[in-house]
Amino acid sequence: MSAQIESLWETGRQVGKIAHYLYGTEDSVEIPFNRRINLMLDETRALIDSDIGFPIFEATFEHDGILVRIDVLIPEGPSWRAVEVKASTSVKDYHLLDCAIQDWVMRHVGLEVSSISLAHIDNRFVYPGQGNYTGLLLEHDLTEAVRRIEPSVVELIADARAAAAGPMPDVNVGMHCSKPYDCQFIRFCWPMDTEYPLAGLGGAKAKLGEWAALGHRDIRDVDARSITAATQLRIHHVTCHGEPEILDGAREAFSALEYPRYYLDFETISPAVPFWAGTRPYATIPVQWSCHVDDGSGDGSAASMRHEEFLDLSGEPPMRALAECLIDCVGESGPVLMYTNYEEHVVKHLIELFPDLTAPLQRIIARLYDLHPVVKENYYHPRMLGSWSIKAVMPTINPDMDYARLEGVAEGTAASAGFIEAIDPQTTPERRAELEQQLRRYCRFDTEAMVEIVRFFVNGNPN
Repeated sequence: MSAQIESLWETGRQVGKIAHYLYGTEDSVEIPFNRRINLMLDETRALIDSDIGFPIFEATFEHDGILVRIDVLIPEGPSWRAVEVKASTSVKDYHLLDCAIQDWVMRHVGLEVSSISLAHIDNRFVYPGQGNYTGLLLEHDLTEAVRRIEPSVVELIADARAAAAGPMPDVNVGMHCSKPYDCQFIRFCWPMDTEYPLAGLGGAKAKLGEWAALGHRDIRDVDARSITAATQLRIHHVTCHGEPEILDGAREAFSALEYPRYYLDFETISPAVPFWAGTRPYATIPVQWSCHVDDGSGDGSAASMRHEEFLDLSGEPPMRALAECLIDCVGESGPVLMYTNYEEHVVKHLIELFPDLTAPLQRIIARLYDLHPVVKENYYHPRMLGSWSIKAVMPTINPDMDYARLEGVAEGTAASAGFIEAIDPQTTPERRAELEQQLRRYCRFDTEAMVEIVRFFVNGNPN
């Protein structure tokens, strides 16, 4: 399972706990998941028939082969109020259909449903601390809208049955493969078994889907005359020629940077359920940074530079100390290098948290220098497959610096999850030490990668 999928599951678990906190009572019951579906159905039915007066979490119902698990079922006299809980920050169109299917099943098994609502995260909520999450969820009554679209539920179920019973669907790939979510069969349906898969052209999936429908599998299969987007034309041209494009602009721009140079990278967390007072759901909270400092006296390699870093795994809010240490580290002069402007957003959020540090943090923002647009304008390698992310660029510049070789924490989502696990009081000292080593290595790897990028373009490939 990927780090992204694991993160989604963990977010769901966090929000589920909040649902228990906000809707539960001392007597509340949760129906645990069981592969023996009949056991969940029987336990739910027994509770319904016993005329209980408390909420049921994950109540399970089945009608005509359609199984649903209701996040919260609350008794209201002889009827029940259903609440579907989502980790999103608004009601989506597909949430309405989700609730409609649940309502359809519940009413067809004879349950009297007085209303069905959707509760989602309110990203304006500021956590006051002390475990008080009142106000974290916003609830919307969707009963009228749900009942209005019931005929489409019947049609959808009929279509799903036909699809499940029929042959492999003959549907071309396209935009629908990633909306509202990425389909789990993307790698099966999209042509991926070539040296330079078609998806590496980037751009709109609708256009890529048209080319795939014509039988094109590799970037080189596409006729250049059918490409109108400039970036796609560039990718196609370089890929067909088989040699990287390296223009002089990057060397000129990076050579002109003054010293000292500060290569900066942040790691952040964005928990759906905030756990530090004064923070909001999904707020970008910096918890770690790495900085390589080049005073110009070395050979331009990371090994010849001073390295500083910040990481606090005590579990206490680290943001204030992180900001103050950063201000001390970067001094008052010299460019602060980043890859994409994410670091700028992080520093701006630090200003929101600590208005008294506005002046020194604003001075850092004024010194930020983004390597990404310079690299994108002046470099492309066929193996980048349409991406100018630092993870795509690095293996083409220095094969020894491939993020795929990192063990444990190897990308941002895993770093966020690793930090949260490391500060959990239930985490063993041995596991915490392992996570700390991985977190420090990953964040340092990012700034080492930026050093290598500048070194590559200024000096040519030094390896």
